[in-house]
Amino acid sequence: MLFSRLSHYFEIIEKEASRLAITEHLSDLFKELTPAEFRSTMYLLQGRVAPMFNSLEFGIAEKLISKAAISSMNLDTKYFTSELKKTGDLGQTVESFKKQYVSFEQEDLSIEQVFERLYDLAGRKGSGSQDQKLNILAHLIAQSDPLSSRYLVRIPVGQMRLGFSDMTVLDAFSWMITGDKSLRSEIESAYHVRPDLGYIGQELKKHGAKGLSHVKPELFTPILMMRAERLSSGEEIIEKIGACRVESKYDGFRLQIHVKKVKNSEGKSTSEVRLYSRNLEDVTHMYPDLVRGVAAQVKVNEAIIEGEAIGYDPHTNKLLPFQQTVQRKRKYDIEEKAKEIPLRLFVFELLYVDGESYISEPFESRRKKLSSLLDRKDDVRHDVVVVAKDEVIDDPIVLEQMFDDAIEQGLEGIVAKKRDGVYQAGARGWNWIKLKRSYSSKIDDTIDCLVMGYDYGKGRRSGFGIGAFLVGVLDEEKDVFVTVSKVGTGLSDEQWHELKRRSDVLKSKKTPPQYEVDKAMKCDVWIDPKIVVEIKADEVTRSATHTAGRIMKSSKSGSASMVDESGYALRFPRLIRFRDDRLAQDATTLSEVKALYKSQKV
Repeated sequence: MLFSRLSHYFEIIEKEASRLAITEHLSDLFKELTPAEFRSTMYLLQGRVAPMFNSLEFGIAEKLISKAAISSMNLDTKYFTSELKKTGDLGQTVESFKKQYVSFEQEDLSIEQVFERLYDLAGRKGSGSQDQKLNILAHLIAQSDPLSSRYLVRIPVGQMRLGFSDMTVLDAFSWMITGDKSLRSEIESAYHVRPDLGYIGQELKKHGAKGLSHVKPELFTPILMMRAERLSSGEEIIEKIGACRVESKYDGFRLQIHVKKVKNSEGKSTSEVRLYSRNLEDVTHMYPDLVRGVAAQVKVNEAIIEGEAIGYDPHTNKLLPFQQTVQRKRKYDIEEKAKEIPLRLFVFELLYVDGESYISEPFESRRKKLSSLLDRKDDVRHDVVVVAKDEVIDDPIVLEQMFDDAIEQGLEGIVAKKRDGVYQAGARGWNWIKLKRSYSSKIDDTIDCLVMGYDYGKGRRSGFGIGAFLVGVLDEEKDVFVTVSKVGTGLSDEQWHELKRRSDVLKSKKTPPQYEVDKAMKCDVWIDPKIVVEIKADEVTRSATHTAGRIMKSSKSGSASMVDESGYALRFPRLIRFRDDRLAQDATTLSEVKALYKSQKV
């Protein structure tokens, strides 16, 4: 397929507000692709040249892209800059100039040709690389038609503005094969094990639904992490899953560890280790002490394991609170901070060993195998990697006592695990149940909310540029985000500034299509679904203006309107912290909010 044809699809999708229509357009595009084109196309749709978990980035700013456009068309810099200020959109500005500019270099480039050059651009590093990137992009712009140029310059700065999520793509994969969403559940399960849309799509294109059977864990491709359901008492947990294995719930960084034994240039055995966060980010460089510990202690050739990293005091051997542990998440002075706040990795899951998947094995089998993988020092206080302690419990009173002990130690609570339960990648399920710290409010837990937009500040907050922000949760059945609160209090000045900084790089010109919002909750500024925050509230109430749990219908204009049912909302919400380890799809679900509402203390 030619890139100009792909750009035509980009334009159609960009203009479309209906999620169903976007799904159908994506399906039409996928039907036109060959298997060989699928990966490249899928990554370009995401504004990338690699899967989301791959740290390969373009490393090019909008200013340099403008310079490439000016160079490719021999434009006056001041004139281009003034036009860019008028539109506020680099892609549209370049497209407009291309319509006026006749290039003898222009030709129909294929998707693969464009992808290869952008991949080459992203890979350029070191001295002189910025000039090299400028030349590559300038040449591409010169060869491209106006519409293609719009998207060529948007891709490197991550501003595709196509407004669909990975879940919409999974629906489109199903539509490509069956003409409906009937394969969605199977495709999603495969995606949770191998969250690479390019790979999943290519397998489906080659083999149809049978291609899903080829999807297995792959070393250095992170598996979406399993999530726990929640209950409010030991009695409820034992009633739900019976005798279970119970672990402490650590308050640190959840990590997935991929390790492979390799030979170095001298023929000596060493280990390649990569660490992935919950949101699939490669964070290996942040935790060199963990890398060394894993390399020294994990005995197998290949493994994928999971655990929680938490800071500890090497003098007292006591674990540190999250506020100190979080200081390890940094880009600079990493080794110095590692000496100041060393980490201990409490591992609790095994997903893959030496070519064999353990995802479908019972938890007790996974646990037994995990315990056999680690070398331990004579003095366990010096171990970096430790198997999380657990205990088989069938008595609700004992379970509650273990919860109290965990709280006294400064931990979050406990997690009960079904002894024969499988690992449900990327999903919540009753194989894991968490019992977390209690509060004096009516609800016992915090809620992970998506920041959807914000209103401008007034009075004292005019200096922040933000006065309140709209948050929502995930309606998992409709795969949309529904609102539960506007938060305007409970933030420090530093938090307001930080939220404004994060939001401003995610501004959207229109309400993202995956948002379902009542007109009474309209925001001054909408932002793309990227920022997840942990919110504490006193109560879940019913609301006539929030859309969580409301029955909605679409008006002729495409906006959402209420039928006749009130939704759910948070009373007295306040921000606890930014959840950088959460993807938008990891936000609390509507079903969880409903459960919290029903279980509230009287």
